[in-house]
Amino acid sequence: MSISYEGKVAIVTGAGGGLGRSHAIALAARGAKVVVNDLGGDVHGQGGSSAAAQAVVQEIIDAGGEAIAHGANVCDAKQVADMVQQAMDKWGRIDILINNAGVLRDKTFVKMDLSDFEFVMNVHVMGAVTCTKAVWDIMREQAYGRIVMTTSSSGLYGNFGQANYGAAKMALVGFMNTLCLEGAKYNINVNCLAPTAATRMTEGLMPQEALDVLTPESVTAGVLTLCDDDAPNRTILCAGGGGFARAIVYETDGIYLTPDEQTPENVRAAIADVADPEGQQEFVQGGQQTMKFVTKAAAVLGVKVG
Repeated sequence: MSISYEGKVAIVTGAGGGLGRSHAIALAARGAKVVVNDLGGDVHGQGGSSAAAQAVVQEIIDAGGEAIAHGANVCDAKQVADMVQQAMDKWGRIDILINNAGVLRDKTFVKMDLSDFEFVMNVHVMGAVTCTKAVWDIMREQAYGRIVMTTSSSGLYGNFGQANYGAAKMALVGFMNTLCLEGAKYNINVNCLAPTAATRMTEGLMPQEALDVLTPESVTAGVLTLCDDDAPNRTILCAGGGGFARAIVYETDGIYLTPDEQTPENVRAAIADVADPEGQQEFVQGGQQTMKFVTKAAAVLGVKVG
């Protein structure tokens, strides 16, 4: 089955180069009309130029596609609103939002200024929030939307020197987890991409042989499956170098301690049972954890629940 985006309108942030450029070009090649957003700054968030976004637009047009450029700062609600309005004025709808824009300010936590932490959090988290908020009502009213957050293995698993980046990227998973519940009845599917690719952000961090394998295009092959008609909902898709996997948060079944047993010493003594993966579950909303613990307590205490 061929995946097509004919008749769809997509916004891709941070699309002047790297992964965003690859996403935008691939969407356009399959029929989407694309807003190529890029502030034009460097990987640290400094500077700004429209040249990169305009170049991607020209690539798309030269290949027979439709695209416009917009230099909105994703953290500026007025600029984002203008970008969304331009897309609506030109094409009348917005079907896809790929929140890809990001920056790096890597340092160990002890050397990191709070301003560096705040800046990275603002671009990744509030940038995604601002852009998503700007299209949310549009997608609700048209009963269709596909939104992709860009998370990272740095958030899922940690990475030395990236406390700010990791915190921001994991926050986007939490953002997805709630939006996918709120958007489901409006046919708005929300997913996360955890990419590994050779871009400006990874220059000098890996051997060239590894970077040659980690092409942006190999990641884009995955992200396109997160924003088509048959896209999943609430999936963290990891992609890099032609490899694809799903990251899932599981919770172990755990233990129950009666009120007179609820001491830190008893929790410590049972820590192996707390961590035992047998019977672990993937929860899809926070209330499931609450009900699990209440049900365990009720079974022991003889209390009727519900």
